[in-house]
Amino acid sequence: MILAAVVECIIYDAHSLKDKRSVVKRITTRIGGSFNIAISEVDYHDLWQRTCFELVTTSPDRVRAEQVMDQALALIDSFPEIERTAADKQWL
Repeated sequence: MILAAVVECIIYDAHSLKDKRSVVKRITTRIGGSFNIAISEVDYHDLWQRTCFELVTTSPDRVRAEQVMDQALALIDSFPEIERTAADKQWL
């Protein structure tokens, strides 16, 4: 089973692309190192206060894939400088 999620976020305190990249890098490093998930920024590369991630995980069990994805989304929510505005999960 392959589960993908597209996650859009607002970064309120980013006042430059450098600020944004700092937040994005912290999130992608933490999620990539903590879970069996691939994560990448896929949209809004030139906007300071917006980002869009795509997360993908694989598992032989649907329940386990959902658990891992939910944990990763909760980790994104735990960063105080970012707010998740949308998350669309899709089974591939």
